[in-house]
Amino acid sequence: MIEKLYQISKKDSRFIIGLMSGTSLDGLDIALCKISKSGKSTQISLDRFVTMDYEDAFRSYVRGVFAKRNIDQQLLCGLHAYIGNIHAELINQALKDWKIPNSQIDCIASHGQTVYHAPQSLTKDTRMPNSTLQIGDADHIAVKTGIITLSDFRQKHIAAGGEGAPLAAYGDYLLFSHATENRFLLNIGGIANYTFIPNHQSELQAFATDIGPGNTIMNQFAKENFDVEMDRDALIAKKGIINQPLLAQLLQEPFLQDSFPKTTGPELFNLTYLKTCQEQSGVIDIKPEDIMATLNQFTATTIIDAIKKQSMSLSNVHIYISGGGLHNPLLLSKIKEGLPMYTVSSFENLGIDPDAKEAVLFALLANETLVGDKDNASQIKDSPAVCMGKISLPQ
Repeated sequence: MIEKLYQISKKDSRFIIGLMSGTSLDGLDIALCKISKSGKSTQISLDRFVTMDYEDAFRSYVRGVFAKRNIDQQLLCGLHAYIGNIHAELINQALKDWKIPNSQIDCIASHGQTVYHAPQSLTKDTRMPNSTLQIGDADHIAVKTGIITLSDFRQKHIAAGGEGAPLAAYGDYLLFSHATENRFLLNIGGIANYTFIPNHQSELQAFATDIGPGNTIMNQFAKENFDVEMDRDALIAKKGIINQPLLAQLLQEPFLQDSFPKTTGPELFNLTYLKTCQEQSGVIDIKPEDIMATLNQFTATTIIDAIKKQSMSLSNVHIYISGGGLHNPLLLSKIKEGLPMYTVSSFENLGIDPDAKEAVLFALLANETLVGDKDNASQIKDSPAVCMGKISLPQ
């Protein structure tokens, strides 16, 4: 199998499947990419993309351990194998649907399912190093698909001195830097983050940073109060009125004032945080629709403030949006209203399906590990220059 890895690295191009399973738990993003070369010479095309839905049992199991400090260890242990098996089944099904033999795929890049993110900046516990945990055992994926699988990308980032997130800067920097545009590649997933890519003439450095809550609190609130996975099309938020005292309290979180780059997660921005802010602002008994409207504005405001903070002295600023938040029309309109001086558009304008972006970027990270060089990422601010991903062989 080592010889096979060597042969893959020598190919003119590679077929790599990138996987992404986010905190929204809507499904597994499967992106089949054709990739040639590496570094800033990388050429990548998205040949196929699908999101394979999860069953309710899958979501229920993951929610039993997700972002919780006290959990059932047996459930966590079992889920590591269970998620690997489920992801392998979904990959096999996607390839069957596409009528593509598994043997034509060179490797899989599996992000896994994040269940806990614990950098010291979030935990404040200096006894323990930065850490993060993504489960979905890659050996199970490799064995059940017959395809070499790379996983645990975030672990190398932490081992080399980073915080494990966000990793988007590596792919964004290599693929999407521009001669004249100052770009913000904004991803609104469970947590909102962006990659800032200055134009070629700038002395500034590229970096990726978490901003704050994306969809995570809205999704949690929608599930708890309306028994739906998300506020689809912002139908709930549109019925509500923004509660200004609650919004002001939500915006008091010190993380929001920290310098870039930084990282956070649902371990901070969750329903407990919301309820604490309600108590502190004295707005316990307000309509759920008003809370959803306020949470929508909270996400929009944190995004607007974070982009303004980095772009105050810049011209020709373009913002390209991906992630589930792109499909929230109320959130999108607020972002555009808050940044009227900038061009705001879908990530699709850069030639890749915005829903596939994160899965594509993990395929690129796998390609860098197979044929790239850590120095390709040496110009990214405050982030270690490393190649990431552990390799699992099918046999």
